[in-house]
Amino acid sequence: MVTFLLKKSYRLKDLQEIDFKDLWGDHGIFTTMWIFGKPPKILFFNNHLKNLILSLKKYQIKKKSLKSDILKIINKNLSKKRKYNHLLRIALNKKIISISLRKRVKPKLNFNLKLVKLKREKPEFKNLKYKKILSYLSKMDNSQSDIALVSNKKLLETGTSNLLFVKDQKFFIPKKDYYEGNTYKFFKTKIKKIIKKDILLKEINNYDEILLIGSGKGVVSVRTINELKWKRKNLKKFKFLSKQYDAVINKCNSYRF
Repeated sequence: MVTFLLKKSYRLKDLQEIDFKDLWGDHGIFTTMWIFGKPPKILFFNNHLKNLILSLKKYQIKKKSLKSDILKIINKNLSKKRKYNHLLRIALNKKIISISLRKRVKPKLNFNLKLVKLKREKPEFKNLKYKKILSYLSKMDNSQSDIALVSNKKLLETGTSNLLFVKDQKFFIPKKDYYEGNTYKFFKTKIKKIIKKDILLKEINNYDEILLIGSGKGVVSVRTINELKWKRKNLKKFKFLSKQYDAVINKCNSYRF
């Protein structure tokens, strides 16, 4: 059960508050950020904002004051006095901007992936076409499971995160058909080489580790994919990435209101 701290919507043209709409299924873009601590910090905030604005332009959602409007809405709804450990979601279509805060769930080490035949519409964008994914996720314990999207017998991404695969101490990521999240972009600067490769279902047992990386979950080691009889062989690269992730969390500055 998802616990929301906040759900609000505003008209984009004048920022007047209206009845809340989550905007799922609409023509638009969203981003999800981790907000934590007191006073609050937002991990990779500038990158999230930059990517959101760029994607909105490509979706023909344009307004001169778009960046400042998004900041106004965030500032209006956050508090310096509250301690956070939440996921902050900003979603926009051509008429509405919505903001929500929900509790961030800490993933467990006995994490399982469930295969689903699905490829997102325009997967290179964090667009709002997520209704099918959300219908699966709503029936799962998100602390210990996620769906792995499969198309043409290849693994692409999960319902919430990027996927990294480890074989012989080397990192691999699917060739295409997924969104490059901000957490993945951070790890690209920390890993010497990530090889782009089709991750075929029939070859999955060649991999020693499978890792989820994203704002919602941080770094997660997958223990099992039951349908493929895959089991984690070790935690070596999970521990390496977790160390890098902890370091960037510790360096994160407080959010400037």
